[in-house]
Amino acid sequence: MSLGLLLLRLLLAALLAGHACQKLFGWFRGAGPAATGETFDRWGFRPGVRLAVVAGVLELLAAGSLALGLLTPGGCAVVVGTMIVAAAPNAGNGLWAHQGGCEVPVVYAGLAAALAFTGPGRWSLDHALGLTDHYGTALGLAAVALGVVAAVPPLLRRRAALRTD
Repeated sequence: MSLGLLLLRLLLAALLAGHACQKLFGWFRGAGPAATGETFDRWGFRPGVRLAVVAGVLELLAAGSLALGLLTPGGCAVVVGTMIVAAAPNAGNGLWAHQGGCEVPVVYAGLAAALAFTGPGRWSLDHALGLTDHYGTALGLAAVALGVVAAVPPLLRRRAALRTD
């Protein structure tokens, strides 16, 4: 089981780090903060450049947390929150990515929620530090709830910005 959790953590961490590097540095066919900021502005997340940097930094921090298995519920909460926000602009297109939907952030949030409930496994810094003794359903619920609550302010700001357009 620990090997499976390690692989899951590393996969999700690598994908999040890739998205973060697209936003922050323009890597992997990304656009960097200026161009990503323009997209964020168009989607109603303003100021776009600043929020693109915030999103990139949060994704990078969450990726580090998951890769190391360090403070895993916190990293999962960050992923859940950022992915709820990331899903919003494309939610009207449905779920499937090939139709412009929000499939990718939904999958990432779901994987993070699952990790919040299972914990990072034995092959993690959390386990080495004895933190996993406290992990379980209550902490998983708390991590998911924190992510959901953290997503509300940017979604409300987006809604207000789109109304004034």
